[in-house]
Amino acid sequence: MAVASGSGVRRVARVIVVSGPSGAGKGTLIANVRRRMPHLAVAVSATTRAIRDGEVDGREYHFLTPDEFARRVEAGEFVEHVEYAGNRYGTLRSELERILGGGDSVVLEIELRGAREVRSAMPGCLTVFVKPPSLDELERRLRARATESDAAISARLETSRIEMAAIDEFDAVVNNADVDVATDALYRIIDDATRG
Repeated sequence: MAVASGSGVRRVARVIVVSGPSGAGKGTLIANVRRRMPHLAVAVSATTRAIRDGEVDGREYHFLTPDEFARRVEAGEFVEHVEYAGNRYGTLRSELERILGGGDSVVLEIELRGAREVRSAMPGCLTVFVKPPSLDELERRLRARATESDAAISARLETSRIEMAAIDEFDAVVNNADVDVATDALYRIIDDATRG
């Protein structure tokens, strides 16, 4: 069952930050919500990680070389950027400006450190934590992806424990035990925040 805590507090926000452990289902829930909310755009993050089969530059991520990423950090082009599991990730200011300038609301799918940076830089944003039903289920989901080594999965699980400990920092929490129920909960939270 999905739990949406904090959703009773009315806050108007055009920037929604969705965070939670890798494998919690953030991307799936966001994709489901966007089918119901065409005015909600996703900010495409930049990363230095290698492109995976089926991914397209500019769709899943803006894939940058480590040197290009570092140059853009030095130029102040990121609203947030972090190193995670050996790669760098960040949200380009130009991506947010493009979306917000067009009148749409924007959702950022980012990890805990990035969420903290955005909250600090944009205090009016709404933060939502997507929680997996358990760490065992999270491990099962990560292994089912078959995209990473055992060492990388172990590192992600350790990071997930740290992220789960920060759950109280978020405005709302969605427990993703059932994707349809969790989608409805996330939809209600975002719809309430963006209706202004």
